[in-house]
Amino acid sequence: MSFFIKNFDWKLNGAVLFLSFLSLLSLFSTKPGLFYKQLLWIIIGISTAFLITQIDWRSLVNYKGVVWGFYLFTVSLLALTLFLAPKIRGARSWIPLGSFQLQPSEFVKIALIIFLANFFSKRHKGIALVSNLIYSFALFLLPAAFIMAQPDFGSALLVFSIWFGFVLVSGIRYKHLAIIIVTLLVVAGLMWSFALKDYQKERITGLFFSQRDALGINYNVIQSKIAIGSAGFFGKGFKQGSQAQLGFLPEAQTDFIFAAIVEEWGLISAFLIFAAFLLMILHIVKIGLDADNNFGKFLCLGSAILFLANFLFNIGSNIALTPVIGVPFPFLSYGGSHIITDFILIGFVQAVKIRRA
Repeated sequence: MSFFIKNFDWKLNGAVLFLSFLSLLSLFSTKPGLFYKQLLWIIIGISTAFLITQIDWRSLVNYKGVVWGFYLFTVSLLALTLFLAPKIRGARSWIPLGSFQLQPSEFVKIALIIFLANFFSKRHKGIALVSNLIYSFALFLLPAAFIMAQPDFGSALLVFSIWFGFVLVSGIRYKHLAIIIVTLLVVAGLMWSFALKDYQKERITGLFFSQRDALGINYNVIQSKIAIGSAGFFGKGFKQGSQAQLGFLPEAQTDFIFAAIVEEWGLISAFLIFAAFLLMILHIVKIGLDADNNFGKFLCLGSAILFLANFLFNIGSNIALTPVIGVPFPFLSYGGSHIITDFILIGFVQAVKIRRA
């Protein structure tokens, strides 16, 4: 036990616990009924992460059957959700489990990170080969197709970010990267014409016309900007945030929890959140770069990519830089599935450091 305590990354986990504490503080203020549920999910998440650090799971990833099995299991769960789960807020994305709801797309992200880490760790020198790029793209495309059909554009975009991030850190040549980007732009144009629904298009165009339809498509973002803009340096105080407390700020517990926190605790809380998140990302990347094998490196980098993508899309939607696509803030937003997913990834990162020591 002393070995694990000695090699425990207290800065990384301190940043995670700080964000989790802010999440509980905000929920206790704006959504007291969700406070104890979030506390339970955080306790389960911490316990799961600790368990992962205690088990030497590295040998498992050397067996294709284990990696493929976990990947196919999560994708199959996605398919079952699409066809059997009830519609909740217009999407078949959650499996009801009593008073809780399981979101399989969150666990697909873990499976994809593990699979791509295994794949790129063995083939990163030959990643420029068209066959390897197509193969890795197919691994992303299968779950992404199910997620888009739910429909859940935000999760599909995160799954894409995982794949594209792996391609970027794999050492791909610039000319091949340029070909991929051009291809993706063509695919994006086709999706705009044939795949995206009208409300999804409106959310994207709303970025360029932020004051249009203030009571409709841009309502959430406008209320978020009001909450942040009226906070001042020290905020309005605990339970004093008018936008969140009076219900003007929608989804103050999930998509816009950052705005809810800043409204009550001011811009200083925003600086602290950014500092904690940056500390977390830097330590994950450092652990990855110091890992003694390629799989550990890619596992850490893949986790950092997912956390960073969540952060950028969530913060972007709060300040009208990206569309509102329902992406949670890591460790901050309310939600069981994504909280447990976040802690599982932290457990893997911590395990990479401990096993190396």
